[in-house]
Amino acid sequence: MKKIIFRTFLALVILLLLGALGVHLFLDGAIKHEVETIGPKIAKVDIKLGSVSLSLLSGAGSFKGLVVGNPPGYKSPSAIEVGSASLGVEPRSILSQKIIVTSVNVQEPQITFETDVLSSNLKKILNNLDESSGESGKEPAPSAEKAGKPAKKFEVDDLLIKGGKVHVIANVLGNSQSATVPLPEIHLQNLGKDSDGITAAELSKQILKVVLQKAAEQAAPVVLDMSKGGQYLSRELGTNSAEKITKGLGDLLKKK
Repeated sequence: MKKIIFRTFLALVILLLLGALGVHLFLDGAIKHEVETIGPKIAKVDIKLGSVSLSLLSGAGSFKGLVVGNPPGYKSPSAIEVGSASLGVEPRSILSQKIIVTSVNVQEPQITFETDVLSSNLKKILNNLDESSGESGKEPAPSAEKAGKPAKKFEVDDLLIKGGKVHVIANVLGNSQSATVPLPEIHLQNLGKDSDGITAAELSKQILKVVLQKAAEQAAPVVLDMSKGGQYLSRELGTNSAEKITKGLGDLLKKK
């Protein structure tokens, strides 16, 4: 009799473990699926995520291999690449309407700032996010809520981006040049905290807006130095080209 009870208990434990593992794998797969399907709809660029892991018990997680592609017309293979990052989530919020992310720690992201001085790949992505959230004056992209399923909202209490690099690619006056500069540390707090949360598009926009500004601030002097190679002083281009370059860099640095 004791053997039967023990075996029954053991079988229940195994079933519970398999069930928990199944939910864990389903949740991880669902997050990856959401990033790779919803992300491209709001940013209008390809987004790939290598893997994601999130514990239902502790809320601790991580993701690897995040790659944000470039809009059409840009030659570099990606706009943003993150090798790995750690995160913490309030476990009770995972299945709720508002997911509370307690912390995100992104180490050494690689950002490509590709520009022809008049525009850049990152600014184009930001404009795409504006359109998706309806802030550009255009009709916003269809949301999950309109399809009968309420869109998830997010709160991010603490986000740290550290040790990043900005790879500057400047196509200035027909001449392509490149350089790498450090990305200053970015520390954001209480995103969507004092509300019902913010959508994925709004969250992406708030983060990217800061990243764009910091990347542009670092890249602008480099692009200006690149433009001083003598091209804009040539007789064909005339001296007005320098003014155009300076104005273009100023436009890139404008906050939206």
